[in-house]
Amino acid sequence: MPTLDWMTRGEDVRAAAAVPYRLLEAMPDLDGGDGDAANMLIQGDNLDALKALLPYYKGAVKCIYIDPPYNTRSAFEHYDDNLEHSQWLAMIYPRLVLLRDLLAEDGSIWVSIDDNEGHYLKVVMDEVFGRRNFLAEIIWQKRTSRENRAAIGLAHDAILAYGKMPAVEWKAVRNKLPPNLNGFSNPDADPRGPWRSIPFSAQGYRPNQMYVIDGPNGERHEPPRGRCWGATEEVFRRYEAENRVYFPRDGAGRPRIKQFAGEEAGLVPMSLWLAEDVGTNEESKREILRLFEDETPFGTPKPERLMQRILHIASNPGDLVLDSFLGSGTTAAVAHKMGRQWIGIEMGDHAVSHCKPRLDKVIAGEQGGVSEAVGWNGGGGYRFYRLGAPVFEADGHIADDIRFSTLAAHIWFSETGTPFTAAADSPVLGTHDGMTYALLYNGILGDRSVSGGNVLTTALLDRLRAESGWDGPMTVYGEWCKLGAARLAEADVTFKQTPYDVRAR
Repeated sequence: MPTLDWMTRGEDVRAAAAVPYRLLEAMPDLDGGDGDAANMLIQGDNLDALKALLPYYKGAVKCIYIDPPYNTRSAFEHYDDNLEHSQWLAMIYPRLVLLRDLLAEDGSIWVSIDDNEGHYLKVVMDEVFGRRNFLAEIIWQKRTSRENRAAIGLAHDAILAYGKMPAVEWKAVRNKLPPNLNGFSNPDADPRGPWRSIPFSAQGYRPNQMYVIDGPNGERHEPPRGRCWGATEEVFRRYEAENRVYFPRDGAGRPRIKQFAGEEAGLVPMSLWLAEDVGTNEESKREILRLFEDETPFGTPKPERLMQRILHIASNPGDLVLDSFLGSGTTAAVAHKMGRQWIGIEMGDHAVSHCKPRLDKVIAGEQGGVSEAVGWNGGGGYRFYRLGAPVFEADGHIADDIRFSTLAAHIWFSETGTPFTAAADSPVLGTHDGMTYALLYNGILGDRSVSGGNVLTTALLDRLRAESGWDGPMTVYGEWCKLGAARLAEADVTFKQTPYDVRAR
C-alpha cells in the first residue's frame, strides 16, 4: 500500500510509543452534576491524555469524532493553525495511532477536515486504520451563502470515516437513519393512514416473478425490460387483497406498492449531507451565541445536528464516545443529550471557561440544539481531570508518589494489552489468557514497611493463591523475592522486580 513521506516521518511514526504515561488528576471542585465517573472532561495536551487513557479504555470506545486544526494558514483564537504540512502530519499521526488503540472492534472514527490537508489525511488514515476499513468520505454542506471573495467558493468540509473492522462487516453494526416521511399522503383515505408508493420491480430475471398484471383500466403490464416483478404472483395477489397495490396515471402506469408511515426500517446513510438536514457553521455559531451571549469562542464550531447524525449512525445509548479535540464542547454536549457516555479532551483554558459551562448547562436541561429532538430535559454529570505527573521518572523508574491503582493499571495493560477494570483493592490483579498477575506495592497488604509489604515469601505466595483461587501460572511483581529459582519454577511463578522490570513504555 502506498505511504506518505514527510521530513520527520520516522520519528513521528514512533512518537505514540514514546509518549510517557501520565496521571489523570481528579479535580472534584470542577465536577459537574452528579459527578458520573463514566463521563470525563480532561484538560491537557491530547497526546498525553490519550496515552493516559489507554490502560483503562483500550478497545472500549465505540465512536470517536475529532475536528483537528485544518492547517488553513489563518490563526484561530484558541489554536495555532498555521503549521507546515510536515508539522501538521507530525501532529496528527501519533494521535491517530493512539485513537486507533482506544477504538472498539466494532467502533468507528470520524474526522472533519477541509481540502488543505484532507487528501494527505486520507493516505495517513489508510495506513493507520487500514484501507479496507475506510467507510466513506462524507461531504457536509457547511454553508449556503455565496463566498464572493474566493476564486471558487468553498461550501463544504469533508468527514473521513473509518472502522476498526472492514466496511463490509461494519455495515452490520451501524444504525440506519430514521425514515424520511416526506412524500407521504392519503389520497384514498386509507384507514391505515398516510402512505407513499414504492416500485414493484426487482433487478434481474426470476421465472416465478415474470407474469402479467392487469390494471384497473384493462391495460396489461409486464415487468420493465431487464427486470422482474418484486415478488411472486401469490404475494402480489395478497397485496391486492390488502389494498396495497397502486396504479399511477389513472391506472395506466405500472403497479406500485403502498408503504405506510412507520413501515420503513430506516434509510442507509448517504455520503452527501445537506445543510437543511444537519445544519451549517452559521447555525452552530448561533448555538454558541445562545450559550455565551457576548462571544463566539471558535471560528468553526460544528452544529449539534451534524453531531447527532454521526452519533446516531455510529453508536447506541450507553456506548462510549470520545473527542480529543473537544473545542467548544459540541460532541460531549450532544453525546450527553443522546444518552451516550463520553470523554472530552481540551488543552486550553477554555476547557474551564467554555466546555465546562456548556456541559453544566446541558446537565441543567438547556433546550438549544438537538435538545427538543432527542427529548432532553437535563440530568447526569461528569468528572473533571487535569494531566498530572508522569508515572515514570526520566530514567524509567516509577515515580515515588505513584499509587497502587495507577501502577496496577499500567502493569496489567503492559502485560495483557487490555484495559484494567478491576477494583484495585487487592494484590491479585486478575487472570488473562491462563496467567494470573499480582502486584506487591506499598500499602496494598496493609503493611507500611517496604520489606514486609513488597517481598514475595512462601506465606505470601500461599495467600495470593488462596485469594485468586488459581493454581496455574502466575506473574508476581514485587520489590524482592525470597524464593529461589527452583522453588519459583516448581510453583510455576514468574517474579518481576519493581521498578526495574516494569516497562516504562
